[in-house]
Amino acid sequence: MNNLKISTAQFENKSGDKEYNLSVIEKLAAKAASKGSQVIAFHECSITGYTFARNLSKEQLLEVAELIPDGKSIQRLQQIATQYHITILAGLFEKDEHDHIFKAYVCIDQTGLKAKYRKLHPFINPHLTPGNEYCIFDIQGWKCGILICYDNNIVENVRATRLLGADIIFMPHVTMCTPSTRPGAGFVDPELWQNREADPTSLRLEFDGMKGRDWLMKWLPARAYDNGIYVVFSNPVGMDDDQLKNGCSMIIDPFGDIIAECRSFDDSFESVTISPEKLTQAGGSRYVKARRPELYRDIIGMEHHSEQKVVWMKDNTI
Repeated sequence: MNNLKISTAQFENKSGDKEYNLSVIEKLAAKAASKGSQVIAFHECSITGYTFARNLSKEQLLEVAELIPDGKSIQRLQQIATQYHITILAGLFEKDEHDHIFKAYVCIDQTGLKAKYRKLHPFINPHLTPGNEYCIFDIQGWKCGILICYDNNIVENVRATRLLGADIIFMPHVTMCTPSTRPGAGFVDPELWQNREADPTSLRLEFDGMKGRDWLMKWLPARAYDNGIYVVFSNPVGMDDDQLKNGCSMIIDPFGDIIAECRSFDDSFESVTISPEKLTQAGGSRYVKARRPELYRDIIGMEHHSEQKVVWMKDNTI
């Protein structure tokens, strides 16, 4: 397994405007490839937009969703991957032949679809169907997995993906800057975004505080550290429908250290070369081997009331 150069990206998507969003994906993929990146990852529903879907009927959502791999967006991603010799990961709404709708994330290279993952815990729209399986695939000798947004807040999903062999977990999100019961949470005023050039400090304070990055730091590095994996986190920046998102797209190594992070308000990416040595040097690799599953196999598998069907609430909390 050789070193691998990966980019994580962030941009301000347009709701339902797949042509525009794919044009930004192409622009950033081309720039990343020109700087030697072999892989670039984008956020959850980066092709379609995300938050606007909470107001869509099933018929409207079906119009936005695509078949995979036969949809036009997948074909376009393959064209981009082929032209710039880069592997691309991006998200969209998927429909199947029975009109079931999923939150999907795909990995595409010049050969076509390498992997497709369906979000296990979707909640933005009641017409979404949960996925029911994990996803492990190969990128140039590295074993990779995908978990979308809320999937990562259930720690068992991350450990399960690691136990299935993942060295890298791609974690596309649309998160932060929304109300919650946790202290300090809440929306960020869109006026700060509109005034970002004149007053970047006020916006950065909101983005980096408990509404945003400070909350992320409570748990995201721990997912990498506890499991001894590389984490590729991607998140939009700017307005997503009527909600402001703060980016902070980053790559975290198996020690739990941030080794690349987007800090711009612009559409951007950051890149880093990862090495396989850290996978065995970090404590997480030892923790996984030291497990005693006979102690907790039945406890972890205990049945409980499932919240799979939780949807976006009227006050926008989740």
